[in-house]
Amino acid sequence: MTDCSGCKICSCYRGEDCVRGHNFESYGEPTQREYGKTENKKIMEVSTRIEGEHYMEWTRIEEIIGFARRMGYKRIGIAHCAGLTNEAKTLRDILKKNFEVHAVCCKFSGVDKKKFDLVQIKEERYEAICNSIGQAMVLNDLKTDLNITVGLCVGHDILFTQNSVAPVTTFIVKDRVTGHNPVATLYSNYYKKKFGVE
Repeated sequence: MTDCSGCKICSCYRGEDCVRGHNFESYGEPTQREYGKTENKKIMEVSTRIEGEHYMEWTRIEEIIGFARRMGYKRIGIAHCAGLTNEAKTLRDILKKNFEVHAVCCKFSGVDKKKFDLVQIKEERYEAICNSIGQAMVLNDLKTDLNITVGLCVGHDILFTQNSVAPVTTFIVKDRVTGHNPVATLYSNYYKKKFGVE
């Protein structure tokens, strides 16, 4: 079993052998080959430069802007949840100062959940599916260089990422209970107790 979570030593951070008994040596050459590929190498170089030059200084949005600029991206897509339309608009307004921006809401095509025999929140009303594959198709057709997800549901975000031609990064993770701050549950003794973790 591989489990780096909770490691207090992080010997790998110092380039030393892993003290937790993992044998990752066989991954060294394959990962180096992957990072040698032009696009992967450029992404790694740019993201590492941002980390090195702006560590603990830039917010996530500043990092996204800096990354997109350094990568030479011109056209950015936003795939957002219908419940986060205002947040998507603010993000679009900020990005528009530097990029051509296209935003697509998850409900844009209005496809009925009943067509796919999907569970509804309330049976008595019409409910459209979260059309994350459709969002990816629209942004693919617009030839975006980078796509940003804003509050897509678990699973819908997976479908969007799998179907997006452009690389994808996340700006907001959906969590209605914590105000879209899912890490809060890891800091809450109440939630840790609820999940049976000390």
